[in-house]
Amino acid sequence: MDNNTKPPVTRLHSLDALRGFDMFWIMGGESIFIGLATLTGWPLFKWCAEQLEHVQWHGFHFYDMIFPLFLFIAGISFPFSLAKRKAAGEDRSKIYKHVFFRGLILVLLGIVYNNGIRFNFGEIRYGSVLGRIGLAWMFAALIYLNAKLSLRIVWFWTLLIGYWLIMALIPAPDGNGADVFSREGNIASYIDRILMPGKLYLGNHDPEGLMSTIPAISTALLGMFTGDFLISGLFSEKLIKKAGVIFIAGVLFILLGRLWNLAFPINKNLWTSSFVCFAGGLSLLFFSIFYLIIDVWGFRKWAFFFAVIGMNPITIYLANRIINFRSATRFFFGGFTEILPETWGTLISGIGITAVGWIFLYILYKKKIFLRI
Repeated sequence: MDNNTKPPVTRLHSLDALRGFDMFWIMGGESIFIGLATLTGWPLFKWCAEQLEHVQWHGFHFYDMIFPLFLFIAGISFPFSLAKRKAAGEDRSKIYKHVFFRGLILVLLGIVYNNGIRFNFGEIRYGSVLGRIGLAWMFAALIYLNAKLSLRIVWFWTLLIGYWLIMALIPAPDGNGADVFSREGNIASYIDRILMPGKLYLGNHDPEGLMSTIPAISTALLGMFTGDFLISGLFSEKLIKKAGVIFIAGVLFILLGRLWNLAFPINKNLWTSSFVCFAGGLSLLFFSIFYLIIDVWGFRKWAFFFAVIGMNPITIYLANRIINFRSATRFFFGGFTEILPETWGTLISGIGITAVGWIFLYILYKKKIFLRI
């Protein structure tokens, strides 16, 4: 096959599994490992439990990559969905409508997720995880639709370097001389305090604020670069090499993120450029491994548990907020916590809430009910 010829677009089973692996941790997986640490006291599980908590400000734990990994995955999906829409004969105007609709509906769902149905608009928190995903993905998709590859790369680095320079050179006017990368002294939080309506999550800072959405666009673009590479004709006859290239790219981005950290600290709250590179590198590593095992080597059965979650990620994210899974967990698993020592409580609760949530998703899977936006 010619390197410039694109192979037929097929569904990436690894993408569903990786998305499910990502969501697993916030639907109960973290409680399982925290429970194991409490029960056993083993250093390995204690380390895992520590990694399943967000870093307060500068630094990085595994739990800090769940959000950017999801956005990265959304980016990978776009070239595939775009190719399918074009193959189905959709014109550009309809594609643009879908991009704007998806972006804005995620912003709306994020507001509802944070606040429920509320009408005291001045007290509502407007920044949200879903809103960040919606806006960053939407702007990345617009760049993808209107720029060739070389210009997309320019956009990617311009957003990251520009954000770094703004953050490093312009302190918050009300920061009283605090460090420009501190919660009090950074310009991004100041701009959010001035421009964002409603309330900020931390009072003087919102981790899903307006300005920090700018580098998040590059997170989505990195996923789109990956998706574009997957559907390209490059290494189409040697998919192991394709997985290897993605893995090597991941290592390079991790190294770049660590190097950039020396001048611009890795910080999820500020979604710093070093954070984009470091978390993006880890995302590339995880995807390359899932892609190699599931789509290249064809070992899929082991990933079914994650795939069920990954095919309905928005559903379980919203359902955890709306449906009282903990009540069902107490109903089905409460007896075990009563007869076992107290140290088993967190582990049983984690296993229970994960099982209840997964069975809920499995029923939807069997009924072929999927929430797609």
